[in-house]
Amino acid sequence: MTAGSLRGLAPGLGFLVAVGLGAGALGAIAPVNALLAAVAIGAIVANTVGVPAVLRPGAETYKLWLEVGIVLMGARVSLDAVVEAGPALGVAVVGVVALSLALVEALSRSVFGLGDRLGSLLAAGASVCGVSAVVGVAGAVRADERHVAYATTTILVFDAVTLVAYPAVGHLLGVPDRVFGVWAGLSMFSTGPVTAAGFAHSEVAGQWATLTKLTRNALLGALVVGYSMVYARTGQSAGGSIRAVWDGVPKFVVGFVALVALASSGAVADPALARVETASRWAFLVAFAGLGASVELRELRGAGLRPVAVVGVSLAVVSAVSLAVARLAF
Repeated sequence: MTAGSLRGLAPGLGFLVAVGLGAGALGAIAPVNALLAAVAIGAIVANTVGVPAVLRPGAETYKLWLEVGIVLMGARVSLDAVVEAGPALGVAVVGVVALSLALVEALSRSVFGLGDRLGSLLAAGASVCGVSAVVGVAGAVRADERHVAYATTTILVFDAVTLVAYPAVGHLLGVPDRVFGVWAGLSMFSTGPVTAAGFAHSEVAGQWATLTKLTRNALLGALVVGYSMVYARTGQSAGGSIRAVWDGVPKFVVGFVALVALASSGAVADPALARVETASRWAFLVAFAGLGASVELRELRGAGLRPVAVVGVSLAVVSAVSLAVARLAF
């Protein structure tokens, strides 16, 4: 990255840091979660005065800071807890992903009369990792730009709704921390809202929400290959390759796992781990400021009613099943 490109990013990065500082200060003096405050402040700015063009390049780096925060969060996660929950978590993730895929595909084709390609994009986004899955699967099903726009907008609608609704429902029902984290990680869509909702509930819930969501995200490569093979049989896709499995795995997951193992080994002194944890929290504050600034209500109003209905019905069913599974298994 050149000095010129860094200068271009600096104003937007400064904006994200300022929003993060404001959210942190608000969280220190009021009973408000700082991460949710960062999302809210960013969204208010984006939908009132708007984000100036000079700030957008830097503000759009929020996904990078989210990945940095997740990797550094590995220092806060107990390897023993991960190993203990591993089999149950893996089975729960695969089962819920399969349920969501089947339900959205069935509703799209048999009930709401959506096209195959749009239904598949909605199924991918709702079942694995939100907008990233929509974009990842689009090539496999040869979807056009209109399909991708509809699916992406629909997923963003529910990202915004669930980011607010899940913490509220969790507190209303008195859902235990780990159960809430697994529930959010199993049933919400995109990684940013899942992480934000988890930490809005509690520190432990945030860790489990992120861990569960990363497990889901790892299925993206297999999903791309699966859709490539399905659409290849109908002459609609060029087919997939095993390489797509690796390409679909988010690479920051490797860093997260490595830091979990390193922190649990005792090789890193406690003061150093404390500094890493602090850096993780700040990365999340900056990331969620950018996440909020990316929410534009005018775009969300463009989602069609039928895609919203399909995903809404599916989310209601999957959310109820996921909460039951999380309560029983965790």
